[in-house]
Amino acid sequence: MIRFLLALFLLAVPAVAHATDAGWALLRDGGRVVLLRHALVTGTTDPANFDIGNCATQVNLSARGKQQANKIGALFGARSAPVERVLSSRYCRCLDTARIAFEAEPELFAPLDLLKNDPIEKAAQLDAVMKEIRAYSGSDNLVMVTHLENIQALTGVSPREGEAVVVEPQGDGLRVLGRVTF
Repeated sequence: MIRFLLALFLLAVPAVAHATDAGWALLRDGGRVVLLRHALVTGTTDPANFDIGNCATQVNLSARGKQQANKIGALFGARSAPVERVLSSRYCRCLDTARIAFEAEPELFAPLDLLKNDPIEKAAQLDAVMKEIRAYSGSDNLVMVTHLENIQALTGVSPREGEAVVVEPQGDGLRVLGRVTF
């Protein structure tokens, strides 16, 4: 059984490396949209006293998450992946990921916040994100820092913390072009 699990792990590693290399190739060319899941955090859910304007009431980046965000920014630079704009959820874990990685103040974009429970509000959030993606026509990359649930709803994929999903509009939805793990 252990050999079987080890074999599965070893088979998965080259696939991740290949996906990452393909993703970097896309980002080097610019003009892409990147959905970036925030870096590693200290917990799993925000506390009951959650306040969007108070980081002390939220799940925040862990020490490893801050290191991961630094690595994200360093690799964007080392891989010559130009970034034109950074939009972020208003949650501190997303803002801090963006600030550390890209060494700039991101643009707050409330539709990137955790998805609302109300179906109408959730649909409006997703529509606003799609509208922003469809409107993007820059020559460098647009990075949108958000949450797992948002990326799942938009793409059907489940990125790890700190993973980037490169997308483009296709029909009514998005097509995943590549992924980059950090």
